[in-house]
Amino acid sequence: MVSTGIDTLDSILGGDGYPEKSSILVLGQAGLGKQALAYWFTRSGLIQGDYCLYVTHKPVSDIQRDMKGFGISADRVPEWIASSGSQAKCDLRDQTSISYNIKQAIQRNSGRQVRIATDILSPLLVLNPTESMYSYWSQLVAEVKRNDAVILALGDEEMHTPATIASMEQLFDGVIELKLYEEGLSVTPLLRVRQMLGQPPLHGWFRFSFSHGVMEVTPNVAK
Repeated sequence: MVSTGIDTLDSILGGDGYPEKSSILVLGQAGLGKQALAYWFTRSGLIQGDYCLYVTHKPVSDIQRDMKGFGISADRVPEWIASSGSQAKCDLRDQTSISYNIKQAIQRNSGRQVRIATDILSPLLVLNPTESMYSYWSQLVAEVKRNDAVILALGDEEMHTPATIASMEQLFDGVIELKLYEEGLSVTPLLRVRQMLGQPPLHGWFRFSFSHGVMEVTPNVAK
Protein backbone atom coordinates (compact mmCIF):
# COMPACT_ATOMS: atom_id res chain seq x y z
CA MET A 1 0.00 0.00 0.00
CA VAL A 2 1.07 3.60 -0.65
CA SER A 3 0.11 6.35 1.79
CA THR A 4 -2.15 9.12 0.54
CA GLY A 5 -0.21 11.53 2.75
CA ILE A 6 -3.38 12.11 4.79
CA ASP A 7 -3.64 9.90 7.90
CA THR A 8 -7.42 10.02 8.15
CA LEU A 9 -7.86 9.16 4.46
CA ASP A 10 -5.39 6.27 4.85
CA SER A 11 -7.58 5.01 7.68
CA ILE A 12 -10.71 5.14 5.53
CA LEU A 13 -8.85 3.21 2.84
CA GLY A 14 -8.07 0.34 5.19
CA GLY A 15 -5.21 1.90 7.10
CA ASP A 16 -2.42 2.17 4.56
CA GLY A 17 -3.66 4.21 1.57
CA TYR A 18 -3.78 3.43 -2.14
CA PRO A 19 -2.95 -0.05 -3.49
CA GLU A 20 0.57 -0.39 -4.90
CA LYS A 21 0.91 -0.45 -8.69
CA SER A 22 -2.45 1.27 -9.11
CA SER A 23 -4.21 4.17 -10.85
CA ILE A 24 -6.47 6.53 -8.91
CA LEU A 25 -8.92 9.03 -10.43
CA VAL A 26 -10.01 12.04 -8.35
CA LEU A 27 -13.20 13.71 -9.60
CA GLY A 28 -14.98 16.90 -8.60
CA GLN A 29 -15.76 20.47 -9.50
CA ALA A 30 -13.01 23.04 -9.83
CA GLY A 31 -11.93 24.67 -6.58
CA LEU A 32 -12.96 21.86 -4.22
CA GLY A 33 -9.46 20.71 -3.30
CA LYS A 34 -8.67 17.94 -5.75
CA GLN A 35 -5.20 19.39 -6.14
CA ALA A 36 -4.66 19.10 -2.39
CA LEU A 37 -4.97 15.32 -2.64
CA ALA A 38 -2.22 15.39 -5.28
CA TYR A 39 -0.06 17.72 -3.18
CA TRP A 40 -0.19 15.61 -0.03
CA PHE A 41 0.29 12.40 -2.01
CA THR A 42 3.42 13.91 -3.60
CA ARG A 43 4.71 15.37 -0.33
CA SER A 44 4.33 12.03 1.44
CA GLY A 45 6.39 10.33 -1.24
CA LEU A 46 9.14 12.95 -1.12
CA ILE A 47 9.42 12.55 2.66
CA GLN A 48 9.72 8.78 2.28
CA GLY A 49 12.34 9.03 -0.46
CA ASP A 50 10.08 7.91 -3.32
CA TYR A 51 10.57 9.23 -6.83
CA CYS A 52 7.78 11.76 -7.40
CA LEU A 53 6.72 13.24 -10.74
CA TYR A 54 4.17 16.04 -11.07
CA VAL A 55 2.66 16.46 -14.56
CA THR A 56 0.70 19.68 -15.03
CA HIS A 57 -0.62 21.90 -17.80
CA LYS A 58 0.20 24.87 -15.55
CA PRO A 59 3.54 26.58 -14.85
CA VAL A 60 5.61 25.13 -12.01
CA SER A 61 5.44 28.48 -10.20
CA ASP A 62 1.61 28.32 -10.10
CA ILE A 63 1.61 24.85 -8.54
CA GLN A 64 4.26 25.82 -5.99
CA ARG A 65 2.27 28.92 -5.04
CA ASP A 66 -0.87 26.83 -4.64
CA MET A 67 0.98 24.27 -2.51
CA LYS A 68 2.18 27.06 -0.26
CA GLY A 69 -1.41 28.25 0.09
CA PHE A 70 -2.32 24.83 1.49
CA GLY A 71 0.55 25.07 3.96
CA ILE A 72 2.87 22.67 2.12
CA SER A 73 6.49 23.81 2.19
CA ALA A 74 8.79 23.64 -0.82
CA ASP A 75 11.76 22.17 1.06
CA ARG A 76 11.35 19.02 -1.04
CA VAL A 77 10.27 19.22 -4.68
CA PRO A 78 9.23 16.60 -7.24
CA GLU A 79 10.43 16.31 -10.80
CA TRP A 80 8.20 18.34 -13.09
CA ILE A 81 6.62 18.03 -16.51
CA ALA A 82 4.90 21.41 -16.82
CA SER A 83 3.87 24.10 -19.28
CA SER A 84 6.84 26.19 -18.11
CA GLY A 85 9.53 26.11 -15.45
CA SER A 86 10.52 22.49 -16.08
CA GLN A 87 13.07 20.71 -18.24
CA ALA A 88 10.41 18.49 -19.83
CA LYS A 89 7.57 20.54 -21.31
CA CYS A 90 3.88 19.67 -21.00
CA ASP A 91 2.34 20.64 -24.35
CA LEU A 92 -1.30 19.54 -24.45
CA ARG A 93 -1.13 19.53 -28.26
CA ASP A 94 1.56 16.85 -28.09
CA GLN A 95 0.18 14.15 -25.81
CA THR A 96 2.57 11.60 -27.32
CA SER A 97 5.54 13.55 -25.95
CA ILE A 98 3.90 13.80 -22.52
CA SER A 99 3.35 10.05 -22.40
CA TYR A 100 6.90 9.38 -23.59
CA ASN A 101 8.40 11.61 -20.89
CA ILE A 102 6.31 9.95 -18.17
CA LYS A 103 7.31 6.45 -19.30
CA GLN A 104 10.97 7.47 -19.51
CA ALA A 105 10.83 8.84 -15.97
CA ILE A 106 9.32 5.57 -14.71
CA GLN A 107 11.99 3.51 -16.46
CA ARG A 108 14.82 5.71 -15.15
CA ASN A 109 13.61 5.07 -11.64
CA SER A 110 12.98 1.34 -11.85
CA GLY A 111 13.65 -0.28 -8.50
CA ARG A 112 12.16 2.68 -6.60
CA GLN A 113 8.63 3.40 -5.49
CA VAL A 114 7.27 5.89 -8.06
CA ARG A 115 4.45 8.38 -7.50
CA ILE A 116 2.90 10.36 -10.34
CA ALA A 117 0.33 13.14 -9.90
CA THR A 118 -1.26 14.89 -12.88
CA ASP A 119 -3.97 17.43 -13.73
CA ILE A 120 -3.91 16.90 -17.51
CA LEU A 121 -6.76 14.38 -17.83
CA SER A 122 -9.59 16.87 -18.32
CA PRO A 123 -7.69 19.29 -20.62
CA LEU A 124 -6.72 16.39 -22.88
CA LEU A 125 -10.31 15.10 -22.91
CA VAL A 126 -11.54 18.53 -23.98
CA LEU A 127 -9.02 18.75 -26.83
CA ASN A 128 -9.35 15.18 -28.14
CA PRO A 129 -12.05 12.60 -28.91
CA THR A 130 -13.02 10.39 -25.98
CA GLU A 131 -12.14 7.25 -27.93
CA SER A 132 -8.55 8.32 -28.53
CA MET A 133 -8.15 9.44 -24.92
CA TYR A 134 -9.49 6.11 -23.68
CA SER A 135 -6.73 4.38 -25.64
CA TYR A 136 -4.14 6.95 -24.47
CA TRP A 137 -4.92 6.58 -20.78
CA SER A 138 -5.31 2.83 -21.07
CA GLN A 139 -1.75 2.51 -22.37
CA LEU A 140 -0.36 4.95 -19.81
CA VAL A 141 -2.08 3.22 -16.90
CA ALA A 142 -0.82 -0.15 -18.14
CA GLU A 143 2.75 1.18 -18.16
CA VAL A 144 2.35 2.44 -14.60
CA LYS A 145 1.01 -0.88 -13.38
CA ARG A 146 3.88 -2.81 -14.97
CA ASN A 147 6.18 -0.92 -12.62
CA ASP A 148 6.24 -0.10 -8.92
CA ALA A 149 4.24 3.06 -9.48
CA VAL A 150 0.99 4.75 -8.47
CA ILE A 151 -0.61 7.47 -10.61
CA LEU A 152 -3.12 9.97 -9.22
CA ALA A 153 -5.08 11.77 -11.98
CA LEU A 154 -7.37 14.75 -11.33
CA GLY A 155 -10.52 15.27 -13.37
CA ASP A 156 -13.02 18.16 -13.50
CA GLU A 157 -16.27 16.20 -13.54
CA GLU A 158 -18.48 19.08 -14.68
CA MET A 159 -16.47 19.49 -17.90
CA HIS A 160 -17.51 16.11 -19.32
CA THR A 161 -20.60 14.07 -20.09
CA PRO A 162 -21.58 11.22 -17.75
CA ALA A 163 -20.69 8.75 -20.52
CA THR A 164 -17.18 10.19 -20.79
CA ILE A 165 -16.69 10.04 -17.02
CA ALA A 166 -17.97 6.45 -16.94
CA SER A 167 -15.53 5.39 -19.65
CA MET A 168 -12.61 6.97 -17.78
CA GLU A 169 -13.61 5.36 -14.49
CA GLN A 170 -13.31 1.92 -16.06
CA LEU A 171 -9.58 2.49 -16.59
CA PHE A 172 -8.77 3.31 -12.98
CA ASP A 173 -8.38 1.05 -9.95
CA GLY A 174 -9.77 3.68 -7.59
CA VAL A 175 -12.19 6.58 -7.92
CA ILE A 176 -12.51 9.34 -5.30
CA GLU A 177 -15.20 11.98 -5.66
CA LEU A 178 -15.41 15.43 -4.06
CA LYS A 179 -18.55 17.56 -3.87
CA LEU A 180 -20.16 20.42 -1.98
CA TYR A 181 -23.22 19.67 0.16
CA GLU A 182 -25.46 22.74 0.55
CA GLU A 183 -28.12 23.04 3.23
CA GLY A 184 -29.54 26.50 3.77
CA LEU A 185 -26.59 28.85 4.20
CA SER A 186 -24.28 26.01 5.16
CA VAL A 187 -21.85 24.56 2.60
CA THR A 188 -19.88 21.43 3.48
CA PRO A 189 -17.13 19.88 1.34
CA LEU A 190 -17.53 16.11 1.16
CA LEU A 191 -15.51 13.17 -0.11
CA ARG A 192 -16.39 9.59 -0.93
CA VAL A 193 -14.53 6.58 -2.27
CA ARG A 194 -16.60 5.32 -5.20
CA GLN A 195 -14.32 2.36 -5.81
CA MET A 196 -10.93 1.08 -4.73
CA LEU A 197 -9.07 -2.03 -5.82
CA GLY A 198 -9.09 -4.74 -3.16
CA GLN A 199 -11.73 -3.08 -0.99
CA PRO A 200 -15.50 -3.44 -0.66
CA PRO A 201 -17.54 -0.39 -1.74
CA LEU A 202 -17.55 2.53 0.72
CA HIS A 203 -20.94 4.16 0.25
CA GLY A 204 -20.74 6.96 2.83
CA TRP A 205 -19.65 10.55 2.41
CA PHE A 206 -16.93 12.06 4.60
CA ARG A 207 -16.32 15.67 5.57
CA PHE A 208 -12.90 17.11 4.71
CA SER A 209 -11.20 20.31 5.78
CA PHE A 210 -7.84 22.11 5.67
CA SER A 211 -6.16 23.60 8.72
CA HIS A 212 -2.57 24.57 9.56
CA GLY A 213 -1.05 22.67 6.67
CA VAL A 214 -3.06 19.51 7.37
CA MET A 215 -5.98 17.96 5.51
CA GLU A 216 -8.48 16.10 7.68
CA VAL A 217 -11.10 13.63 6.47
CA THR A 218 -13.70 12.98 9.14
CA PRO A 219 -15.43 9.57 9.14
CA ASN A 220 -19.08 8.84 9.80
CA VAL A 221 -20.62 11.92 8.26
CA ALA A 222 -24.23 11.17 7.35
CA LYS A 223 -25.30 13.11 4.27
